[in-house]
Amino acid sequence: MRPLTIKIIHDEHSALAAMLRSIPLLLAEQRRHMTLPDAAGFAALRALLFYVDEFPERRHHPKESQLLFPKLRARAPEIRPLLDRLDEDHLRGERAIRDLEHALLGFEMMGEARRAAFEVMAERYVRAYLQHMELEEREILPLALQVLSPQDWAELDDAFATNKDPLTGHLPEAEYEQLFQKVLRAVPAPLGLGPAL
Repeated sequence: MRPLTIKIIHDEHSALAAMLRSIPLLLAEQRRHMTLPDAAGFAALRALLFYVDEFPERRHHPKESQLLFPKLRARAPEIRPLLDRLDEDHLRGERAIRDLEHALLGFEMMGEARRAAFEVMAERYVRAYLQHMELEEREILPLALQVLSPQDWAELDDAFATNKDPLTGHLPEAEYEQLFQKVLRAVPAPLGLGPAL
């Protein structure tokens, strides 16, 4: 039976990938119409970035870096350089999301003069994040299934089970209800998280 941790990580990665892919789609739609986002468009972009900051950066990454990766370092020392790289990505992620949020604010306040800078930064951020998750799923999770013990999985499952990301099917915590409604409205339906939910 597949450990709960693996399912949670896959589910969270899928939800996050859909969120991230929606950012360039929203921007492309505005470019196609040769318009700037309206107030609702900027609010949607802010909600998407705030979600990334609140959930993956503060809940998902710390559990990988503080719980999963140390177990893998102990069981598979040959993977340490890759785990170090992924930990560095996690550390840079907090700064990167703040920089992207600031660039969005600049775009909203300054208009067209800041559009290209935000779009380039957003594209770079999305690409790097998707590559990071793909690397974890291709290299780290299969290795974890091979080398971690049932006791390791029990500890990880207990910790990861506390993740309650509404985009993976959990009811939102009361304080996040409004945010998740904004996020769901912002994500295009073809990505699987839009208004159809």
